[in-house]
Order: sequence, then C-alpha cells, then structure tokens
Amino acid sequence: MLEAYKISYSQRKFAILQNIDVSVGYGELLVIVGPNGAGKSTLLSMLANEMGKNEEPIFFKKKTFEDWDEKELPHHKAKFSQSNSQDIPLSVKDVVMMGRYPYFNAAPHKADHDAVAKAMQETDVTTLAARNYNTLSGGEKQRVHLARVLAQLDNDVAHKLVFLDEPLNNLDVLHQHRILHTIKNFTGRGNTAVMVLHDLNLAAQFADRVLLMKKGRIVSHDVPDKVFTKEIISGVYNFPCTICPNPVNKNPLIIFGT
Repeated sequence: MLEAYKISYSQRKFAILQNIDVSVGYGELLVIVGPNGAGKSTLLSMLANEMGKNEEPIFFKKKTFEDWDEKELPHHKAKFSQSNSQDIPLSVKDVVMMGRYPYFNAAPHKADHDAVAKAMQETDVTTLAARNYNTLSGGEKQRVHLARVLAQLDNDVAHKLVFLDEPLNNLDVLHQHRILHTIKNFTGRGNTAVMVLHDLNLAAQFADRVLLMKKGRIVSHDVPDKVFTKEIISGVYNFPCTICPNPVNKNPLIIFGT
C-alpha cells in the first residue's frame, strides 16, 4: 500500500532522517518505535506527505501523492497527530463531525451522523457527546480526536490508510487496549495502519511488523520477535533488559532494568 525510499530530512543542517526505506503492505499494522529524538514522528509526517517533497517519490496505492485528487485523498487516508488544539469551542460531537467535512458542503447527511455515532462508540466517548470539548481531560480529548479520524475513514473505499502519532498518550490501560483492538479490527478488514508508540510491549503484542529507529536511521524492521531481542533493545536504549515469552501469546515481553 505504501512505498517510500531514501527518505531524508534535515533542519538547519541537522540530519533528522537519513536514507530510510519503508514499505507497508495491505492489512498491515506497522509500529514505529525508538528512543526520544529518533525521528519517529518526523518519519510518520514524511510518510503522510505533510513535510514537503522527498527526493524520491512516496507511493500510496501505486500513485504518488501529487497524482491524487485533493478531494478524493481524505477518503483514503487520515492522520492522527500527537499535538491537537487544546482550545476548541465546540461540543464533542461537533469535533468528531469535523472528520466528515470531506463528505458534505453545508449540512451533514444521515451517513455522516451514523459514522460519527459509530466512531464515538468505538472510542467510548458517546456519553460525552454534548460536553464542551474544552472541559474534557487530556485522555478524553485524545479519544475524541481518535473518533474524528475514525469517522473520516468510515466509507466504502477499499484499503484505507491511517497514520497515528502516539495515539495512546494520556489513556488508561483499558482505553489503550480498546483503541489498539479497534486499530487491529481496522487492519483486519484489509486496511493499513502506521503508528508511533513508546510502549514496546504493546508494540510487540499488536504490531504485524516493527520499525525500530535510532538517531534518524533504521536499526531493525521486521516481525516483533526479530526486532525485540535483548541485544538490539539494550543497545538502542542503552539500558539493560530481559526478553521473556508473553504468557498471553508468543510475542516477546520486555522487562527493563534486569
């Protein structure tokens, strides 16, 4: 679904990304992990075509982003950013409805209201629908914006793509797992997700493939049990760890400080 080669990005002559190749298949959840400053969010923004042109074109469904119709593209891809406005003088439902703006001009249709209701249910914000967005907690605001992104991609298009930059920030354990299961259900229908996470154990549990970064370069890009080894993780994070089998599944469980 997504192919990118030789991705590089510099700011004031400081190299943030250096010659990164990434390909993501249909129905795949790719999780990008790495220490602070590794370039994870920058890479996600480059892949989402938000930071200008790369030296080599990025292909989405075999077409460059420049070849896509601007009105059609939001039906195929969406992005959740880790930085959203904290001051939006709207109700929760109206914020989620923003995800449906590509589908109507003056007033939303029944399909738009249905998509919003479904997304709010999936992110557990239905009871907050009439609340003023500005009165919510950080975790509640996070879930509202996730609902907005899900509502945007609620359509009949085959093979959609969502980018998620640290979507679990401020969420409690229940909602972290609920959101990750929602994303897995999304990719289980042939769609694709590329997500930045800090929690390595959640990445190991849910990712189909993991891309591990350090200082703007790829250290490893493979299935979780090939990426999450004691030698690789201890070296990248400069901190000792032990890798154990997860009692729930066959994926690795990472314990730091041992």
